Amino acid sequence: MGALDGRVAIITGAGRGIGREHALLFAKEGAKVVVNDLGGSLEGSGEDRSAAQQVADEIIALGGEAVANTDNVADWDGGQRLIQSAIDAFGDLHVLVNNAGILRDRVLINMTEEEWDSVIHVHLKGHFVPTRHAAAYWRERSKAGETVNASVINTSSTSGLLGNPGQANYGAAKAGIAAFTIICAQELSRYGVRVNAIAPAARTRMTEATPGLSDIVQAPGADQFDSWDPSNISPAVAYLATESCPATGKTFFVQGGTVQLMTPWQMGEKVEKQARWEVSDLANEMKGILGA
Repeated sequence: MGALDGRVAIITGAGRGIGREHALLFAKEGAKVVVNDLGGSLEGSGEDRSAAQQVADEIIALGGEAVANTDNVADWDGGQRLIQSAIDAFGDLHVLVNNAGILRDRVLINMTEEEWDSVIHVHLKGHFVPTRHAAAYWRERSKAGETVNASVINTSSTSGLLGNPGQANYGAAKAGIAAFTIICAQELSRYGVRVNAIAPAARTRMTEATPGLSDIVQAPGADQFDSWDPSNISPAVAYLATESCPATGKTFFVQGGTVQLMTPWQMGEKVEKQARWEVSDLANEMKGILGA
């Protein structure tokens, strides 16, 4: 028995890298998988629609069940077709893994409008659109009196949660995805849907192109554990996709053998009085909070 027996899962950006590893493990654990990938370059240009089909074929060759889908996850109609493809192929949908993304790294002072817009579009809208259509499907099932036990797993990043110079567009999108995760979890629990996110650290086309990471992510010797192997990420995602997982509204850092709960923004130290502040008084009192 696999951990995901009977579950129907959509995995976006599953033609390569971490998404491919998710698809292979989900199938190994018994899930029926829709492998979604537009097949674009790291920068989001072009299309290679064979990428999704190759992974689907690999799953089928290993005895699993999979179909390929090449819709653009950031396109409204494409996202709807993606959700429908799971229902048409396997009769239901239980899991959505939002993983697709691109990079357009540039320091802020040199970043173009197009570089900002394209990254926000693919990552942030590319999470919203499939989730929105999947949520509508699960809501209708719930309203019809059916029991829904569904899971959405989003892909954030430490670049957004902790910051990384040269990635203002990517980091802003990934921070937005973490906030999106919390809000979706709050809104969709009434329909039987859990929503979580991961912030993965692994060797992919993205990390190999990220400033300061290209050397760090290289594979070690054959006798050492490869903490940057992208396949290390997938067990945590598979766990979050299981029927029995209780977590929702959480974000987890995942690297190698580490799965660590990330703490969201929270209230810290404060200064307070029962009147409006004068700027000079506030400047003096703020020294305690700022350590100045």
